[in-house]
Amino acid sequence: MRDSANNKRLIIVLALGAVLALGAGFQNKPKSKAAIKQEAFGQLPDGTPVELFTLTNRNGMEARITNYGGILVSLKTADRSGQFADVVLGYGTLAAYVKRNPMFGALVGRYAGRIAKAKFMLNGTEYQLARNSGENHIHGGPKGFDKQVWQAKPITRKDGVALELSYLSKDGEEGYPGNLAVTVTYTLTNDNALRLDYGATTDKDTVLNLTNHSYFNLAGAGDVLRHEIIIAADRFTVGDDKLIPTGEVRAVNGTPLDFRQMTAIGARINDSYEQIKLARGYDHNYVLNHKPGVLGLAAKVSDPASGRLMEVYTTEPGVVFYTSNGFNGSLIGKGGQAYVKHAGFCLEMQHFPDSPHHPEFPSTVLKKGAKYQATTVFKFSEK
Repeated sequence: MRDSANNKRLIIVLALGAVLALGAGFQNKPKSKAAIKQEAFGQLPDGTPVELFTLTNRNGMEARITNYGGILVSLKTADRSGQFADVVLGYGTLAAYVKRNPMFGALVGRYAGRIAKAKFMLNGTEYQLARNSGENHIHGGPKGFDKQVWQAKPITRKDGVALELSYLSKDGEEGYPGNLAVTVTYTLTNDNALRLDYGATTDKDTVLNLTNHSYFNLAGAGDVLRHEIIIAADRFTVGDDKLIPTGEVRAVNGTPLDFRQMTAIGARINDSYEQIKLARGYDHNYVLNHKPGVLGLAAKVSDPASGRLMEVYTTEPGVVFYTSNGFNGSLIGKGGQAYVKHAGFCLEMQHFPDSPHHPEFPSTVLKKGAKYQATTVFKFSEK
């Protein structure tokens, strides 16, 4: 009887050891190799072919980018249970982007944001731009960088995979001076960050303000009102009834624009504060606390339901926080999802809107022969 009991104990110990060894084997299993894939994404109405690039890191995180407008078509990240979901709004086809796109995932230029009266003075010369937001100019004009076909170059790096996009904006394009050579590199790193590095040079003094206009929803569907956000800014630029900066820089303290502590996006989005009423929600430029030109924290956003956390770092002096206030369900995106009001939020890392008319703002002038450089990092994790 004693030998039988000992044998049973031995069998249990051996079985437990096998289970532990198997578990260790799973833990030590090498992760997937980072990769980048290229495929056709269709043609523009004039027959120009467009490509789609899928970047995958060794953890399975995936970014899909097209060279039409440099659009971030999808971004799949894991929740706290390891389930992946697409956390950016957009379409599944090129035709849909061409037909009607409220800047979903696009690279914006030459000037992100509004320029009052669609004109500016530089070196004693007045430059007239397209009026595509009432009497004002917005996001580079009716055919800005978001509607151009960029040259694409896939790159494999030690820390992940990257896609380098380049475009030559010719002198006079959309009214802007100078032949502007622009490069934007998307890098999907193995520590689950999507990094954007911007660079540009010009042969004539010009103004430049670049950003990415992705709409995020960390839940993958529904609205973002329960998302919680921190914006690392003590001040914002006040806008008029057309959301053009008046020049006043106001403290967020005591206003519904104060997100210095983690707060639900929807907590005060319907407040009677005049700046909220004008924008019908949030569409405001925040003056970030960190030193411009140095990579610093701009924002943190979490979705309590899924556990997804996004941290945003940038070298830019400002961020425009926008909550898709004009959506009404008429835009049908990927998977047949109708994008309702507040279906996504944007964090547009950039210089301030209308800076050419406000010498007190950080300058957006790029001098001939000088180099424009900026970096933004979207870092994802779970909690």
